[in-house]
Amino acid sequence: MKTNFLFVAAENDGIPRCKAGGMGDVVRDVPRQIAAKGDIVNVITPSYSRLHISEARKIADVNFVFRGVPHNGEVYQVQGKKQIAGIKHYVFHHPDIKAGDIAHIYFNDPDQPFFTDANVFSLFCTGVAAAIREEIFGKIDIIHLHDWHTSMLLFLKEFNPKFSVLKDIRFVYSIHNLAIQGIRPFSNNYSSVDAFFPDLEYDREKLYDRRYPDCINLMAVGIRLADAVHTVSPSYKEDIQKPSHPPHFIGGEGLEEDLKKAKKEKRLFGILNGANYSNINEVEKGILLRQCVRRLFRWLQEDNKDYKAHYLAHTGEKITRWQEHNPDFICASVARLTEQKFFFFKENPDLLAGLMEKLTEVNGIYILLGTGAPEYESIFREASYKYKNFIFINAQSDSIIDMLYQESDLYLMPSQFEPCGISQMLAMRNAQPCLVHHTGGLKDTVVHKKTGFSFDGKNIEEKTKNFVDVFSEAVDLFFNDKETWQKICVNAKQERFTWEKSVNRYYKELYKI
Repeated sequence: MKTNFLFVAAENDGIPRCKAGGMGDVVRDVPRQIAAKGDIVNVITPSYSRLHISEARKIADVNFVFRGVPHNGEVYQVQGKKQIAGIKHYVFHHPDIKAGDIAHIYFNDPDQPFFTDANVFSLFCTGVAAAIREEIFGKIDIIHLHDWHTSMLLFLKEFNPKFSVLKDIRFVYSIHNLAIQGIRPFSNNYSSVDAFFPDLEYDREKLYDRRYPDCINLMAVGIRLADAVHTVSPSYKEDIQKPSHPPHFIGGEGLEEDLKKAKKEKRLFGILNGANYSNINEVEKGILLRQCVRRLFRWLQEDNKDYKAHYLAHTGEKITRWQEHNPDFICASVARLTEQKFFFFKENPDLLAGLMEKLTEVNGIYILLGTGAPEYESIFREASYKYKNFIFINAQSDSIIDMLYQESDLYLMPSQFEPCGISQMLAMRNAQPCLVHHTGGLKDTVVHKKTGFSFDGKNIEEKTKNFVDVFSEAVDLFFNDKETWQKICVNAKQERFTWEKSVNRYYKELYKI
């Protein structure tokens, strides 16, 4: 008999325009592996008032109570990027669920963190619970939740008798980034538990944040109430059971006691994410810089670029000069510009200068592609004016990203912490060594001087110094010891972090099938 799964997430790269980060990759790839085993997967995300508009088919109206009044939502089936037997993609539409300002998904509320997102995802979870109750997806056997955005389903399972059907379903909760926890007040706020569910009795002891007892911690709710808790790499599972010591070490972020309790109860599992090794999008070789210029011309025609024409023209001129005299070494990074990914550069302004100095010696360049937090965008745009061999592409382009993974010589991933990481796997898949911070999932995927390079240290000062030193050693190895460099490239390419292997462990440890 086939097992019927429901994946509930904020992102799903299995459909177009529904991804902001690595979670979208996981929610795309794991269902494909489950379907390959012959089981059935339903995947649902919010519509964000946009994903249901074209190539979607309304399949149901859903009635539920939220904020103490009746609401109506709509479930649409949408086309996947690939048509795969056994997988159905859905979006949930409600007029109060709008597109955010981060990837048209999440909202940035600096004055009240998670204010809008908590409104959005609490409403979404209530609508999904009603859809499950009405068996819109059939009779569900296992619900797989992803990050704090979906943990309100566990709250409803625990405390809302109208959704007692949820108690018969196994719940798995995946932690993609423990640092983002969805903390909101219990009461006295429009975005609070009492505002969402004014008539519901609940036990604060199962929900509260240990640092802010008058608040719910939705990441903690997932950890405390799920049948199985999953971290996306084995090393991240160990890291987050230790207290944080910022900025030198980022660990459990206040949730380490909950995680240790889950481990003691045999509910905590660390299983590495996978990567795709088939049907890789091959790109034309040798046109990386030319493609960058093409994209810059296209972006120049857009009105919504905050940095306007001057920066784009400056970047285009710089790239054109490098086309005239090709670089002898290219290192690259592709990432959202956040504290997690680029803290070291903000903490120590001399760090980038050290990398650029070494690259100048060898006629090398560093290409960084990404968008994100305004303060980080500003740091790198200013650096682009300062260093002629630093090319900052402050935008998104799948074609350039594919080329960077396939044509760069060294991939840089100095994350302050990293639950798993996918970029290093994609670079290694293309025989490109990576230089990474020895943390979380990067520890599980990159072996120093065997499949890539890594740096570490007891504190931020040691880490940044070692980053520059290891970078210099790697560049020297590229030019002075081609045999060893090629061996590292071959070793990197031969590594296989397959979803088949990971999902086999999902079945045994998370799903108990």
